[in-house]
Amino acid sequence: MEDLRLPHPEVALITGASSGIGRATAIRLAALGSRVVVGYNSRRDAAEAVVAELAGEGHISLQISLEDEASIAAAVAHVEARFGRLDALVNNGGSTIPVPLNDLDGLTNDIFDGVVRLNLRGPFAMVRAFRALLEKGSNASIVNVSSLAAQKGAGSSLAYCAAKGGLDTLTIGLARLLAPKIRVFSVSPAGVDTDFVPGRSRDQLEAMAASMPLRKITSADDVARAIVAAITHLTSSTGIIITVDEGRHL
Repeated sequence: MEDLRLPHPEVALITGASSGIGRATAIRLAALGSRVVVGYNSRRDAAEAVVAELAGEGHISLQISLEDEASIAAAVAHVEARFGRLDALVNNGGSTIPVPLNDLDGLTNDIFDGVVRLNLRGPFAMVRAFRALLEKGSNASIVNVSSLAAQKGAGSSLAYCAAKGGLDTLTIGLARLLAPKIRVFSVSPAGVDTDFVPGRSRDQLEAMAASMPLRKITSADDVARAIVAAITHLTSSTGIIITVDEGRHL
């Protein structure tokens, strides 16, 4: 009889995993049996708290600054020494600085460059650095956490929209050149119930949800389930964008 047990990555690394979507993804992958590297930038205590709540053993927290190539290189060396492989990379880390879309003067060069550097160049730097370890993995995959802002051109700022649009394009290009050893996906949420966007209130999320076909607020776990599905189930797919937005794109 065919083995119908859910496949899972032996080792998974998630950036920005100290809270929100990253934490929810870590919980789901650990429950499947993965050893999870909980990547964080500055919130060490929060990352270690996530490690402590994960099912199974062998999980670690690891500081990774997506803007610092030396930090990324140190992370590669640590993962290689500890595990010798990587089966799944989830590029979830990032941040945004809200600027009204029509305030072109308010979107300064420094803000624009910073948002693009973290949300677009950062994931690329992670893929470039971890490629060799992923190629040692089994059924390896990369999931880039994007945003519906990439498709709609509306979000916390035009810089964020542009960065996520670039990330989706990067996903398609990487999927082509990293095949057949590594599959690559974008998961594209909108209006997730986390503290990612500074100043966004629960009332704003509820108003947004009321206008969507599915009439609900997307949770971090909703997005995590899509990420895990791409890693574990979509074994004949690559280079696709998976939208998790309650039908907002319609």
